[in-house]
Amino acid sequence: MSNTKNTQESQDSQESQNSRSSSRTSDKQTAKSRPSPMEVLRQARGQLAELTGMEAESVSSFEQTEEGWALEVEVLELERVPDTMSLMASYQVELDAEGQLTGYRRVRRYERGRSDARRSGGR
Repeated sequence: MSNTKNTQESQDSQESQNSRSSSRTSDKQTAKSRPSPMEVLRQARGQLAELTGMEAESVSSFEQTEEGWALEVEVLELERVPDTMSLMASYQVELDAEGQLTGYRRVRRYERGRSDARRSGGR
């Protein structure tokens, strides 16, 4: 009888350990399925370049949202000489939680050598 009780306790203990191990493995798999911020940046730049035919020069804003990720990406739209006259554009890029591009839009165009316009009230 005592031997049967010990066997049952041993099985219960093993099942508990397996459950905890399975839970940790599941947590690791979930963490692995979510891309890191750097992976999201690389994916966004690559996907935008594939869709627009223009290479991303930089990412000027990056944030995680409830739906996934939101970035503002700077691209070279038209190369000119001198380089300071090249036409640049900022694109708002949206990605889902897995890092897949769900939408983009151009939000502004500017010459590379020009700074943002001053706002009223500023010096």
